[in-house]
Amino acid sequence: MSEDNKKVQQLNIEIDEQVADGTYSNLAIINHSPSEFVVDFVNIMPGNPKSKVKSRIILTPQHAKRFLKALADNVQKFEQAHGEIRDFEKAPIPMNFGPTGQA
Repeated sequence: MSEDNKKVQQLNIEIDEQVADGTYSNLAIINHSPSEFVVDFVNIMPGNPKSKVKSRIILTPQHAKRFLKALADNVQKFEQAHGEIRDFEKAPIPMNFGPTGQA
């Protein structure tokens, strides 16, 4: 193998402040077509039956599969360090909870 092929290319990735702050999501809706996967991230708030998509990520099928593998690897590493993540058979989406007390 030549010296040129042995060199590792570096990728310089920058993130601006607004993106670095992140967006909280407690629901992801995934759809796909033959050419792309669309992942909509939503934040459902207690007592509010209406929510808006906070972020939409569109992936090629190849990138979706790579993302799946990377996420599975990270979940496995997380569980090794912190214990098993409890999962629900069907995740409850409460639509009517919120403050019940009176002042």
